[in-house]
Amino acid sequence: MDETCERYAHVVARVEDAARASGREPAAVRLVAVSKFHPSSALARLAGCGQRDFGESRAQEGGAKIAALPDPAIEWHFLGPLQRNKARLIAGRFQWLHSLESLQAADTLSRHLTTSNARLRVLIEVNITGDPRKHGVAPADLFPFLEAYTSRPRIGLDLVGLMTMAPHAASEGAVRAAFAHLRELACKSRQAFGLPGFDELSMGMSDDYHWAIAEGATIVRIGRALFGERGPATAHTP
Repeated sequence: MDETCERYAHVVARVEDAARASGREPAAVRLVAVSKFHPSSALARLAGCGQRDFGESRAQEGGAKIAALPDPAIEWHFLGPLQRNKARLIAGRFQWLHSLESLQAADTLSRHLTTSNARLRVLIEVNITGDPRKHGVAPADLFPFLEAYTSRPRIGLDLVGLMTMAPHAASEGAVRAAFAHLRELACKSRQAFGLPGFDELSMGMSDDYHWAIAEGATIVRIGRALFGERGPATAHTP
């Protein structure tokens, strides 16, 4: 087994162990390989080990990799901030969007999806810690956002859950509290707005995904633990 597949097997085993420890089936947790900045050849090697979900943060870079890896079994996740002028590059290419925070962006995506006759699973990004350096809807603004979003249909968009990032370099207690807060927000949102299929919680990265799974994550976004270090400039990558 080569180094790539060894890292992959190690991460998969830890994800499965964390799921079982929290009384859940391993299949309930989707592993997304955060492949931004890595070459298509690295993605191909990981896909050869069995990985099927890849996450990109730049629409053009992601589009080039999608073209380079035309495998229908692979699902592509857009993780970065959504710029309205890049929506056309996401619609019809990516299957998941983890970073919705704007009604205008949702409208733009819907128009492009209607044209391409495609669908996109969408998660609302929540800035759970209130960090001004991070994107996302404030927790207090989530219900107003959902009220406006659900006021009319948006063709092509399937609203499936929430995404967040934990506080950086925080204690286990602080990280788990952030993840628990997102889980509670998702539960309250599902009940308040009668949202079918609003079950996805995208939370947890290389340093904290085991805590995220314990708090109910259905999607973990892992880069460094799968691809290895890229140098000091990328010390805070997923």
